[in-house]
Amino acid sequence: MPLVTSKEMFEKAYAGGYAIGAFNVNNMETIQGIVMAAQEENAPLILQVSSGARKYANPLYLKKLVEAAVEDTGLPICLHLDHGDTFELCKDCIEKGFTSVMIDASHHAFSENIKITRRVVEYAHDHGVVVEAELGRLAGIEDAVNVSDADAAYTDPDQVQEFVAKTGVDSLAIAIGTSHGAFKFKGEPRLRFDILEEVGKRLPNFPIVLHGASSVPQHLVEIINQYGGNMPGARGVPEDMLRKAATMAVCKINIDSDLRMAVTGTIRKYFSDNPSHFDPRQYLGPARLAVKEIVKHKIVNVLGCNNKA
Repeated sequence: MPLVTSKEMFEKAYAGGYAIGAFNVNNMETIQGIVMAAQEENAPLILQVSSGARKYANPLYLKKLVEAAVEDTGLPICLHLDHGDTFELCKDCIEKGFTSVMIDASHHAFSENIKITRRVVEYAHDHGVVVEAELGRLAGIEDAVNVSDADAAYTDPDQVQEFVAKTGVDSLAIAIGTSHGAFKFKGEPRLRFDILEEVGKRLPNFPIVLHGASSVPQHLVEIINQYGGNMPGARGVPEDMLRKAATMAVCKINIDSDLRMAVTGTIRKYFSDNPSHFDPRQYLGPARLAVKEIVKHKIVNVLGCNNKA
């Protein structure tokens, strides 16, 4: 089975009231942990590469690792560019064999966002690739994305129909109160389900994407703090809120910070317990298993996409 697009995945997810996990990948162990979990739970996957991951690992290496995962498991896997900020970057990923790209022109004015997105859509569709875009701006920091609270903005439901009609985009990331990075809420977490519901009414049967959806399991925070970290006590998005969003119009939920926390917490604990060890396999192996367990939990308890491959 070759790499697939997210089109059929999203159609099934919308009809079934669940979401597909879009997991950010940076190296072999992370990919293996994610894929092991999906194979055990028989779940479809979106493996996504950020600008930072491209610089760190080289998109060609990552693509070959993802292709190996497809060959090894037979799972439907989509390879996606996360937060592409230019036409040239999206074009390069399309030419390198990605089956889905995101063009994030949300920092531009509405009309310019439409113009840039439409250009990417035309090129991508000519090559059999699907496109995600963003309307509204999430706060937070993650790789190349850096948006202050002052610059963040909820998605305006009055704009979504015009945006989708004029761009021809295949899915739309919206801002309803999530934010990039690990720690989000100082007060009570709150998502604007009223915006999500209204967007769903304006765009029936259209796949919506939720970025910035890390939930930061508390046991990982405790591990990192115990072994030399200094993580603040702010909370991520409660998982029951994410599950609710997945039963509505949301068909794709991005998960990144939880995986980084799992890897970092596990490795810190390993070296605290085994300070004289130096073989990378000895600490990357447990980190890989930690990623697997986090992804299994997300697939079953948050996304609801187990047994949907």
